[in-house]
Amino acid sequence: MDLEGLTINAIRVLSADAIEKAKSGHPGLPLGAAPIGFATFTNMTFNPKDTAFDNRDRFVLSAGHGSMLAYSLYYLFGFALKKEDIMNFRQLGSKTAGHPEYGVCPGVETSTGPLGQGIGNAVGMALAETYLANKFNREGFNVVDHYTFAICGDGCMQEGIENEAASIAGNLKLGKLIVLYDSNKITIEGDTDITFTEDVALRHKALGWQVITVEDGYNAGSISRAIKKAKAEKEKPSLIICKTVIGYGSPLAGTAACHGAPLGENNVKALKETLGWDLPPFEVPEEVFKYCKRFANKGKRAEKAWKEMFKAYAEKYPELAAEYKLWKDRKIPDLSSCEDLWKFDKADATRGYSSVVLNKLAEKLPFLIGGSADLAPTNKSNMKTRGDFSAENRGGSNLHFGIREHAMSAITNGMYLHGGLLPYCATFTVFADYMKGGMRMAALMKLPIVHILTHDSIGVGEDGPTHQPIEHLTNMRSIPNMNVFRPADGVETTAAWITALSSDTPSCLVLSRQTLPNIAGTNKDALKGGYIVADSKKKTPDIILIGTGSELNLCVSAKEELEKCGIDARVVSMLSMEVFEKQPKKYKESVLPNSVRARVSVEAGSTMPWFKYVGLDGKAIGIDRFGVSAPAKQLFEKFGFTVENVVNTAKEVLGK
Repeated sequence: MDLEGLTINAIRVLSADAIEKAKSGHPGLPLGAAPIGFATFTNMTFNPKDTAFDNRDRFVLSAGHGSMLAYSLYYLFGFALKKEDIMNFRQLGSKTAGHPEYGVCPGVETSTGPLGQGIGNAVGMALAETYLANKFNREGFNVVDHYTFAICGDGCMQEGIENEAASIAGNLKLGKLIVLYDSNKITIEGDTDITFTEDVALRHKALGWQVITVEDGYNAGSISRAIKKAKAEKEKPSLIICKTVIGYGSPLAGTAACHGAPLGENNVKALKETLGWDLPPFEVPEEVFKYCKRFANKGKRAEKAWKEMFKAYAEKYPELAAEYKLWKDRKIPDLSSCEDLWKFDKADATRGYSSVVLNKLAEKLPFLIGGSADLAPTNKSNMKTRGDFSAENRGGSNLHFGIREHAMSAITNGMYLHGGLLPYCATFTVFADYMKGGMRMAALMKLPIVHILTHDSIGVGEDGPTHQPIEHLTNMRSIPNMNVFRPADGVETTAAWITALSSDTPSCLVLSRQTLPNIAGTNKDALKGGYIVADSKKKTPDIILIGTGSELNLCVSAKEELEKCGIDARVVSMLSMEVFEKQPKKYKESVLPNSVRARVSVEAGSTMPWFKYVGLDGKAIGIDRFGVSAPAKQLFEKFGFTVENVVNTAKEVLGK
């Protein structure tokens, strides 16, 4: 057997052995798609000894359940994986988790598993490459010049996010995006004909893609030729459809039985007999490693040549080279000391305050880029001096995602993962449901993406319950690593932006549609998440009123009314529960002393998150039902978001 065939079989056997040892995994894809993986890696530029090489090609295994395909490739091609890592597949603390995890396994560019998310990430990476190439490349100096490869399966193709992402990629003419489709026509429930008979090729052609079909998905040479053809197409992303058989070589080949469960000892033995493999488990011929090293060495040479080129680039274009390094580092200056960010000359909705802050930030952070799902005029998410990114204008920093929230969040993640850019995205708060998959993956990977979410409550008014967020703040706050901000005015909106941009995790800026006044007591302590806006006259207040967003001003007014009744209240703004919880215990006690058990929270959303702050003795004013269609002012009155109700509730808590 030639070295190519031996290497492809090594990928298959390593995968089968690891899954069998773990008694868990998905052997079907690695067995069937091994030639696809091999052809992809032998046509990619990468350096396994420097996985952060700037100009490397990006690889995304969107079909993340087939993770052993990626791990086998990383191991054979010389990445920092040992045989023991392959043997510890899916075990506690292993680099080789059940699905590829960003920051855990060397070479993994993004965490994948939720089908279709990886395709969205790949589109984001390709978009970032195109944008950065336009910014930094000069004649004779291709500082940014690489491809993004993704491998997907029938599952990714059936997810709606794939169509959204593919539509954007086609519209933007992302010609350096290459997706290889392992078309084996099997999913968990059996043959795809029971649910999936569309013409995938025709659909992608309609979306503006070049489509190449490889009838024999086991001919690595044919796949390589298809990849070369894809690289030659500069105006369209490419889909390479490789027709394969799931579980190739095993007695379970072509059936759903090998999709998501180990083959079984006897079937692994039969697989090895079919492939002519007679080595012990996890053993690979030395010539395979030497063969794969040839391709890795090609990447090492490419990196060396790139560094030499960049040195000459820096001599000819020193300012651009310095800017390139700045963008690569994405270093955020001390924004809290920028006094112009804290100044507002009129009352506005917090979406309007956000627009003011964003446009000031656009002057300070050149690598900031972002956009909305067809809602920029109402999200106020445009950077006014930056222009629009499109197939015709690669220099614009405002992105138009269209009405595609699912893909928008995943694409934004991919842009950040690529490096060199700090992206944000925007939609209505109620449509965060559509973005949840991507937002969750951003949190899991700790990507500091800013999600601008406007129209934050029943304040949406006449649009009615379909557009009035109720449970959404609770949902977002339940995501680990997610910072949720609901600012009350301009100062708090600035604090939210500054904290979000300096965080190492994603954030949601939940902003109002209706105009809110600037509150006298808001200040830079908002950077701590929770703080005192209006303090009591006594050392220990009679009651604490806690508010967020449009309801904070109700608390301030209620405090004044309570004072007329001889009740001394403290008003606390809880801009971000997550940021507040990260503060020292002493600080949190100074804001919410345990000795004061009389507390009232006021927020136009679900009451569920508030009992940790109001306790058994307090009350949470909120809304635990869906809204109705009516003017916002009438709705706030109907649901008890009035100064009178806050005052009466405070008295009730105090037993007065």
